[in-house]
Amino acid sequence: MSMSMTRRGGLCALGAAGVAVSLGAMAQPAAYPAQPIRLLVPYPAGGGSDYLARLLAPLMAQRLGQSLYVENRPGGGGTVGAAAVTRIFPADGYTVLLSDSNPLVVQSYDPLPYLAPVTLAARYDFILVSNPAVLRANNVKELVSESLASASGLNYASPGVGTTHHMGMELFARDSGARVVSIPYKGGGAALQDLLAGQVALMFLDRVSARQYIESGKLRAIGVAGARRVPSMPNVPTIAEQGVTGFEVEGWLGFSVRKGTRPEVIQALHTAYASVSTDTELHRKVDDAGINLISTTPKEFASFRSAYMAKWKKLIADRGLRPE
Repeated sequence: MSMSMTRRGGLCALGAAGVAVSLGAMAQPAAYPAQPIRLLVPYPAGGGSDYLARLLAPLMAQRLGQSLYVENRPGGGGTVGAAAVTRIFPADGYTVLLSDSNPLVVQSYDPLPYLAPVTLAARYDFILVSNPAVLRANNVKELVSESLASASGLNYASPGVGTTHHMGMELFARDSGARVVSIPYKGGGAALQDLLAGQVALMFLDRVSARQYIESGKLRAIGVAGARRVPSMPNVPTIAEQGVTGFEVEGWLGFSVRKGTRPEVIQALHTAYASVSTDTELHRKVDDAGINLISTTPKEFASFRSAYMAKWKKLIADRGLRPE
């Protein structure tokens, strides 16, 4: 064999080895995160989930070493944004959904099978409120009596079918015996404005949205929806205390990604959130907004989500609720 042939063979071997190394490097996923991360909120700017997202984004960016930017995709009670995560964006961890239960309940599209849980992030209080210019009731018993005395029942507002506001009122009606009529809106702002204007009689509101109107006398607090009284409203009893045994409704927010996202990516997101969830200044800001931060493992969030959905599925069957 000639020297030139030997040299060519060696070069070919080196070339093949280089290609193998290159292909091996290509097969390894890039370290996460290697680019900015979209934090998708399926509601308009200005709401509770948007507020929390904009507080969390810069803090989590510091932990992850990449910027997080908030993108609002409202519509369909949260389903438009959830569908974008599960249908449009790849399962790579660069689109993270911060959402509540709304896209999962009484909707024509169920994204739950296509969402991988990251962590439960927050819970927040709800208050049953009424317009005192429309209803005389001061408590649950009086409200139920007034609803039964009405020929068609009391109109109540919600930001849409399947929202916590809507499901909470349907649960209240089932468990208290009140006669109510659902008036869904395309957002919380429009629902609240019609409640204040007296176009509807009552609704469930998150504590922050309700508080200023309760204090000014424009709305009346009938009862707290959670399992215990709200410290900032110690004189407002829970609905359960007023005879609706076991009644409990609260809002929640959690992080999810598209199913198929690598476990190490989910863990990185979980770790980043867990580390910022104890931030003292963050707690001060969210406490003022009625948001209670919480951090769970992905498995714990999955269990919570399943139990929550089982509760609402029974209510849906009991009340004959239909998808929107």
